[in-house]
Amino acid sequence: MKQSFGEYIRHLRTKKELTLTQLGAKLDLDSANLSKIENGKRDFDEKRLTLLAQVFDLNLEELKTEFFGDLFAKKLYESSSSTDALIVAEKKVKYLRQINAKQESLKL
Repeated sequence: MKQSFGEYIRHLRTKKELTLTQLGAKLDLDSANLSKIENGKRDFDEKRLTLLAQVFDLNLEELKTEFFGDLFAKKLYESSSSTDALIVAEKKVKYLRQINAKQESLKL
C-alpha cells in the first residue's frame, strides 16, 4: 500500500459508503477525530485495530502490517533515517523472539 494508513481508512469507509459519523460511531470516535486521522493530522490508535478489522471484515494480521508499516515509515521519514533501520529492526525482532522462546522453554 502506498497510501497512508489514514487514507487507507478513508478508502475503506467510502468503498463501504459510510459517513465519517457512521464509521466514527462503530470505532467509538467522533467524526472530527476520524477526519483528522484520514487527513494525516492525527494517528490512528493501535487499540482500535481489532475493531477496525471487524468493521471491514479484514484480516487483523494484515491490518497490523499496514498500520505498523505506516508508523515505521513516518518515523523514518521524520528523522531522515535510512531505510537500513528496517533491516536492523527486523534482526532485533528475530533476536527478541529467540530470547522469548528461550524464556518460555525454561518455564516448562
